[in-house]
Amino acid sequence: MSTNSIASPRSNSAQSPKYKRNKASHSSFEMFAWLFMRLSGVVLIVLIFGHLFVNLMVGDGIHAIDFGFVAGKWSSPFWQVWDLAMLWLAMLHGTNGVRTIINDYAERDGTRMTLKTILYVATAVIIVLGTLVIFTFDPCPPGAVIDLPSFCPVP
Repeated sequence: MSTNSIASPRSNSAQSPKYKRNKASHSSFEMFAWLFMRLSGVVLIVLIFGHLFVNLMVGDGIHAIDFGFVAGKWSSPFWQVWDLAMLWLAMLHGTNGVRTIINDYAERDGTRMTLKTILYVATAVIIVLGTLVIFTFDPCPPGAVIDLPSFCPVP
């Protein structure tokens, strides 16, 4: 009785697909991208757990989170920079991960280029909008008379 063996997916048998892309450049971009993922992951752990601790454990916990809480937090440059770093690192970390997945699974060059272009445009839009929200947020809008946080001057 004979059994047919199936070659492993990455073997060089005639049935297995060949890796068609070549190493055209000898740049160290992929090494820097790999290193960025590790370093940004460690920094993100600190930023995210610090964010969660301050928002959920300090004070009244989750019941205190409202417009006034966020307004008071973003009135401090420290928390603006903290949230900005968290936004930028999370977006760049996620974009780098999705870029790697696109490179691994998109077989055609045109598909790969299209997907990565969409990814980069979406990342840029979210980073720009998030940065604008953090730095242009006005907790005491002129003309508002109700529901203002306690630190806003009374009109």
